[in-house]
Amino acid sequence: MPPEETHAIRCHLDELLEARGMTLTELSELVGVSVVNLSVLKNDRAKAIRFTTLTAICRALNCDVGDLLSQAPQA
Repeated sequence: MPPEETHAIRCHLDELLEARGMTLTELSELVGVSVVNLSVLKNDRAKAIRFTTLTAICRALNCDVGDLLSQAPQA
């Protein structure tokens, strides 16, 4: 991958959903974002996320941004 396309941000949506007993479909309905787009985020394939979406996800999961996203060490 070209350097401009690499990133070290990791999404922990799977773990948060599991801890709350929630499905991706349920989260999708709560935040108004398609299951497909949430799946892209969950699988670390997202290139961007709107602050409004990030806020809605954090509210729905009762978490902080740092619980949802982290920066992995770059090799």
